[in-house]
Amino acid sequence: MIDFILHLDTHLLALAHDYGYWVYGILFAIIFAETGLVVAPFLPGDSLLFVAGALCGLGALQLELLIPILIVAALAGDNTNYWIGRILGLRLFDKFAGRFVKREHLDKTRTFYAEHGGKTIIFARFLPIVRTFAPFVAGIGLMRYTTFVMFSLVGSIAWISSLSVAGYFFGNFPVVKNNLTLIIVAIIFISFLPALNEFIKHKRSR
Repeated sequence: MIDFILHLDTHLLALAHDYGYWVYGILFAIIFAETGLVVAPFLPGDSLLFVAGALCGLGALQLELLIPILIVAALAGDNTNYWIGRILGLRLFDKFAGRFVKREHLDKTRTFYAEHGGKTIIFARFLPIVRTFAPFVAGIGLMRYTTFVMFSLVGSIAWISSLSVAGYFFGNFPVVKNNLTLIIVAIIFISFLPALNEFIKHKRSR
């Protein structure tokens, strides 16, 4: 998994070569799982979108297909996670807590949710781990579904489009292409900065 994340360009290019249009199904599954399953927050999200956009710039993938397919994947994942939280809620979480997920992740997401309300669904798109738990918490909290879908749609469009287009335009610059592993690590690090900031604030408050 670590090798896959750090060398996304190589692996995605190989998948596109070996499986053709089926690679869009593979990308759909990854984005859907990372967004829709509380046991899969470790899957690549931001970096995957950036690299996929860069491959569009090379002609290995088509941006006009990639963006709508992955928007649907993100929206479907959000909705799945919402209804898992709404129907099964804390019973499911308590059953798997300590095995696949940690209660502190849920608690941090709840805190973020309390501070930002419905906009959390949009903000969470750009925050690893939080984006996996935000729709789950929305379901547990019985957030009105029509409101949830509205925020989820806006967040899905903003997240998928911004990172894919950024990869399309900047991913093949020589300085980026020659240091793509470092760029991927930087994207992951920057994505976790808000969570790191909250952790430091929490430690200082204690």
